[in-house]
Amino acid sequence: MMLSALVHYDEITTNVQDVLLGGSDTSAVTIEWAISELIKNPKLLGKAAEELDRVVGRERLVTERDLPGLPYIEAILKETMRLHPVAPMLVPHQAREDAHVDGYDIPAGTVVFVNVWSIGRDPTLWDAPEEFRPERFIGSKIDVKGQDFELLPFGSGRRMCPGLGLGVKVTLLSIANLLHGFVWRLPDGMAVEELSMEEIFLLAVPRKNPLEAVFEPRLQSHLYM
Repeated sequence: MMLSALVHYDEITTNVQDVLLGGSDTSAVTIEWAISELIKNPKLLGKAAEELDRVVGRERLVTERDLPGLPYIEAILKETMRLHPVAPMLVPHQAREDAHVDGYDIPAGTVVFVNVWSIGRDPTLWDAPEEFRPERFIGSKIDVKGQDFELLPFGSGRRMCPGLGLGVKVTLLSIANLLHGFVWRLPDGMAVEELSMEEIFLLAVPRKNPLEAVFEPRLQSHLYM
């Protein structure tokens, strides 16, 4: 026996919006912030390039199989998600029962927002929280899978982002290939101090102004075909 159901246009539109906003816009924002932070810190760009040359070499592009051997690139992604979480307040939660937290009474049914932007910049949790330091994650067990409450870019528990696994791989692979395939720098005549890192708080938290950068190929030309 076959069952049929009418799918309304509004449902299709909503599902497409979920995919675009949750899957592409968030990844693009994270990648732009990662490149911005690295251009501002050329020594970190050099460390990333050294790891990519050592693990991948200059005869091919980065593949998914290479990712486990690129701990510094993974650390760059984690540090970017700490400083620039694309969903700064996560999705709304609701208190299931009365609670008392840090001197505040929270009745059951209260809508609760988790400010992961502030958590990622909390000096009681992070050393020099305003500085971009991927090295803080080298040798650290802190991950983005929702078990470490100082780093929750995808949330935690039953309402965490269902696209965590795919999102991390796609974003990590994109950052790795952008760093492996190109030399990045600021436009001629522009000093590092002039690179604005100002944010705007929307559904995601993108740069206030698009990143202006110069990128030049660092691999053999046939690899870009």
